[in-house]
Amino acid sequence: MIRMVKAIVVTGYGINCEMETAHAFKLAGAEAEIVHLGKLFYGEKSLEDYQILAIPGGFSFGDDIGSAKVLANKMKHKIGEQIQKFVREEKLVIGVCNGFQALVKMGVLPGFDKVYTHQLATLTLNASGRFEDRWVYLKPNPKSHCVWTKGLEKTVYLPVRHGEGKFLVNSEGILNRLHMNNQVVLQYSTPGGSVSEKYPLNPNGSVDSIAGLCDESGRVFGLMPHPEAFLYRTNHPRWTREDLPEAGDGRLFFENAVKHAEEHL
Repeated sequence: MIRMVKAIVVTGYGINCEMETAHAFKLAGAEAEIVHLGKLFYGEKSLEDYQILAIPGGFSFGDDIGSAKVLANKMKHKIGEQIQKFVREEKLVIGVCNGFQALVKMGVLPGFDKVYTHQLATLTLNASGRFEDRWVYLKPNPKSHCVWTKGLEKTVYLPVRHGEGKFLVNSEGILNRLHMNNQVVLQYSTPGGSVSEKYPLNPNGSVDSIAGLCDESGRVFGLMPHPEAFLYRTNHPRWTREDLPEAGDGRLFFENAVKHAEEHL
């Protein structure tokens, strides 16, 4: 009997990108199940039945207190032990936008020394002081061990849509360690792939133009841009004016994850 990779895509409490995220995993060959977080919180579902956990974008709990702060606290206290076990079992995790904010505020990222409980960074109000809804260029780090971006060499084009995407750390030492470990996976850049601090290329003012991070293992990945929003050429804002490949830039992220999970079933 052939086993399929099972991805759990959580929803509820203001998450709103679950359908696109589940579709991305299905395109990549996985079985994707959208599950309300309440079912995990109260034991109706368990993470142990899945190989991939996805926390999609949205505006959980209305961004009260701060983007994903309430979501991070609820997940940490309700299913924190399940998440720790999930990561220790070398399964895959992705957090996009609000999901990235949750992973950082839970302390799952950056996950130094396999410690996934201590918050060492945050994502806060955009330097522009406003909600940013635009497409951005991203330079992938070829030295990164990130499972999700394996084989990415060229500049990636993806949309952002957030009010609190400015990545900050609480010490220069943490930033240096992120770079030393090659945990900085994606940085905002020019179309040609030169990292840029300038607005609007860097849409939120993130330190070192950081757009995405992984843990030291490369299996836990978080990013502010939305790969699930660019799966087909027709998602591209200039698809009627440019000769584009049928598959959007975001598709490879999910294909990489599913392939990795298949090899470890």
